[in-house]
Order: sequence, then C-alpha cells, then structure tokens
Amino acid sequence: MQIDPLAGVRPPCALVLEDGASFLGLSFGRRADTTGEVVFNTALVGYQEILTDPSYAGQIVTMTYPHIGNYGVCDADMESARAQVTGFVVREIAALDSNYRSVGPLEAWLEAQGVVGIAGIDTRALTRHLRNHGAKRGVISTAVQELDALVRRARASRDMNGLDLAREVTTPSAYDFKAPANLVVPRFKVVAYDFGIKRNILKLLAAAGCEVRVVPATTTAVETLALEPDGVFLSNGPGDPDACAYAIESAKALMDSGTPLFGICLGHQILGLACGGKTFKMKFGHRGANHPVKDLLTGKVEITSQNHGFALDRSVFENKAFALTHVNLNDDTVEGFKHRELPVISVQYHPESSPGPHDSRHLFAGFVDMMQKKKGTTGR
Repeated sequence: MQIDPLAGVRPPCALVLEDGASFLGLSFGRRADTTGEVVFNTALVGYQEILTDPSYAGQIVTMTYPHIGNYGVCDADMESARAQVTGFVVREIAALDSNYRSVGPLEAWLEAQGVVGIAGIDTRALTRHLRNHGAKRGVISTAVQELDALVRRARASRDMNGLDLAREVTTPSAYDFKAPANLVVPRFKVVAYDFGIKRNILKLLAAAGCEVRVVPATTTAVETLALEPDGVFLSNGPGDPDACAYAIESAKALMDSGTPLFGICLGHQILGLACGGKTFKMKFGHRGANHPVKDLLTGKVEITSQNHGFALDRSVFENKAFALTHVNLNDDTVEGFKHRELPVISVQYHPESSPGPHDSRHLFAGFVDMMQKKKGTTGR
C-alpha cells in the first residue's frame, strides 16, 4: 500500500468482496460503511461525470487510472443533481487540485455528497480479480478487524440480478428541459424516458433541434402518445432491464405506433426486450471511454464511452425484422440494432460521451432524420 501523507487523519479502511477477497487501504470522503456491486472503469478522466451518472446507482466504482482528483470538481460536469455511486475506490486521491474550472477539491466534494471512499489499495490487483472472477458485491468499512463479518455483509447486500433501479433514480414528475439560450430553435418535440438520464443527453437533444419533455420511467405509452411527440428517447439507467416490465410494455406500444424511437444503454436493452429479445448479465461489463465498436452499416470503427453490466442476446435477430448494426470489437457483443421497416434505432453505448470521445454523436442527427422523414410522411 502506498504511503499517504494524510494517513494520520485517514482511518484504516477495508474493501471486502462476497468471495472473501479483501483489500486494505485508507478511508476518504464520508466516514461510513457502504455496500454495492464492485465494478471498474477504465477512463483516464471524467471522474465527476462518472460519479454523478445515475447508471452507477447501487455500485462501488473502481477507477483503474491511479491518480484521481487532480483537476478538482466543477458544477458544469455534473451529469445529475448529486453523486449516484454507493462507493468510490482509487489508488491515490489527489491532495491538491489544479484547474481553472475547479470550484474545489474532489475529496471535500465526496464528503459533502456522502460518498464513501477507499484509497491506497492496489487497484490493478482488484481489477484483475474482477476480470477473472466477475463483478462482485462488496462492502467498504472501517471495521478492518472484522473481515469475516464484512464478507457476510457483502453476501447479504442487494444482488443486481432482478433489481429495478430505474424506479429509484427516475424523476418523480415530468418536466421540460430548459435548454441553454444559445442552442438552436427547436423543430421537433421529443419525449425522453428518464431511466437514469444524463444531462449531456438532454443538451445534445436540444442542440439537435429538439424540445424535450422528460417523463418518469413508469410513464405509459398512452400518456406519452397523448403528448403528440415527433420522437421518443429511451435513456440510460441502472439495474436489470428484465425487472423493468412496465418500460418494456411501453416500448412495445410505442414501437407499434410508428413513433420514431431511439434507445441507448438501459433504453437499448429495454427496446431489445420489447422486440422479443433476451438480455444477460455480463461477467464484468463494459465501463470506460475506450471501447471500440464497429458500425456494420458503414464499416467504420468508433471509440465509445460505455457503462453497462447487462447486454442484449443475439436471439433477437432470429426475427428478420431487426438488423444488427453495431458490434463490440473486444468481445463481439451486440452494440446496436435497428428495425428494417419502422423508425427504430438503438445502441448499447453512450453517444453523448461525458466523459469520453465524441465519435458517436452523429447518432443524434440520425434520430432527427427519422423524425424529419416521419413528419414529411404525415404532414405534421
């Protein structure tokens, strides 16, 4: 364990996994215990966007990059109203922050947000363990002398399988997104389902000429269609897509209505289930800003930002109405599909990035094109 100059004011801390693996370090952020599914993210920057991404609800996130917090925090980098992770694991937390946008140090922000952290552990060893054995439930605690009890606590914590977290992170009521004044005049009316939506998605929809109405995850198709949208967006979010039966039902009805649909991440999985497909839990998931995805329609490879632990099974393509459009070049998993006749597109990754590369932002223009064609056909 690396020597920390602030070790005298940071109590010893342990991260213990359900399989008995343990890692000793130092506590930072909120001084408390926490449980969650332990996962890793390979992004080099963007820790604040990761921490505030609702897709990480219920998870303890490990950063593989060793030095975290060097550029502080900034209000503009919030992807939701608060931190969403249940815990944060780093090799080294920066003692000083240096950036013209910074409004303060990461550690103080984590404490104010109530995020429990552990620093000083060998994150390479932890990441290797998770890659070899899969994502595990875990607990962060200062009770470092009670490892057996901590293993039992980890095993008793919530299992991500069958867990509906979209209900926990969604907006309690519908609202209109207030776009910055310098964006384009809206030409299309979009209803965005909030399964854990990120703010940058809303900004990019507005920049593409959309007036966005954000609705709760449990909104029915009847309620959505009553708003007479030009298109419907199904957002990212946490948890098991199979647990979101209400959303799957709505997606089916919306697709049958002929309304242009665009799904990403959890929204992509929900749309795949609505199309008769199946999903499965991945061994350790995709989380980072460097995942190569091949667009089968153009032959181009895009570097993408990803955050998901479930994936769509290829059985959905037994129905010839659907076409595979994108594959992950690391493990050949499904990264996108479309309907051959209806205006439906869907990708597993995050085209809005935040953090990550901007290679895939053209997909928002593709959604706009679908809405434009639909309006031209209906005369609306």
